Amino acid sequence: MSDEESALPSDLDREAVRTALVEWYEDDHRDFPWRRTEDAYEILVSEVMSQQTQLGRVVEAWEAFLDEWPTVQDLAATDRADVVAFWTSHSLGYNNRAKYLHEAAQQVRDDYDGAFPESPDELSELMGVGPYTANAVASFAFNNGDAVVDTNVKRVLHRAFAVPDDDSVFEVAATELMPDGKSRVWNNAIMELGGVACGKTPTCDESGCPWRRFCHAYETGDFTAPDVPTQPSFEGSRRQFRGRVVRVLGEYDELTLDELGPRVRVDYGGDHGRDWLRGLLEDLSDDGLVDFEDGDSGAVASLKR
Repeated sequence: MSDEESALPSDLDREAVRTALVEWYEDDHRDFPWRRTEDAYEILVSEVMSQQTQLGRVVEAWEAFLDEWPTVQDLAATDRADVVAFWTSHSLGYNNRAKYLHEAAQQVRDDYDGAFPESPDELSELMGVGPYTANAVASFAFNNGDAVVDTNVKRVLHRAFAVPDDDSVFEVAATELMPDGKSRVWNNAIMELGGVACGKTPTCDESGCPWRRFCHAYETGDFTAPDVPTQPSFEGSRRQFRGRVVRVLGEYDELTLDELGPRVRVDYGGDHGRDWLRGLLEDLSDDGLVDFEDGDSGAVASLKR
């Protein structure tokens, strides 16, 4: 696709964007147990359970479910009423999902000789498995998926690269960004970014967002998105204090932490003392905006020239 047809900025260094996200994800991410398996059955169970259920609650239910029915053959052979009873007892939402999961297991057993199909299109033939779930299983079990486009991903793409709020354009942008043959790590990583760093109220610096230096929203301060119609509060935010640090340091050659702190916030000290300020400065240093180092007279900061 040419730059004129691209859904992404023409000057975007796509390889740098990809590398930054994957390295951020591989360095540290939420350790859900289904991220440690490539078993299609186990991943399908996690995806069905995660629909409209908080992931923290899913972990216990997922582990208990697999203790009860360790394989797709075990699930296919059990009574559907037992699966529904399990679903109800673990407060997993609509019981139809339990029925569909049981029927999908029987399809895998009867129609595919017990081996899961590997492409999103084939997986979509299973009962209750829609396009999103099919793509997730193809990605995480077989590394054979398309670029995922869910609400979190749309939010990230809209904020980071000013992708218009249009489903077809989001699809194009997500596909352009995903590295060939790496749907497993990429889809996990971009969903993690949306879930951890770029939620409705972003935590760009606190989460060490790897796309800050590319991000349109981070540059402009406008964090609205398709599912965030109003701007998250700026007053008292970390973004506001980062801006104050840069502005104050622009007026001085260098300042120690205790010289800088009171100029950044009137309540400097306690919870918002040196450790808090050091965190801001380390983030700004990582972004190439300030120089921050420990000297003979203590830590000093200056604006990068």
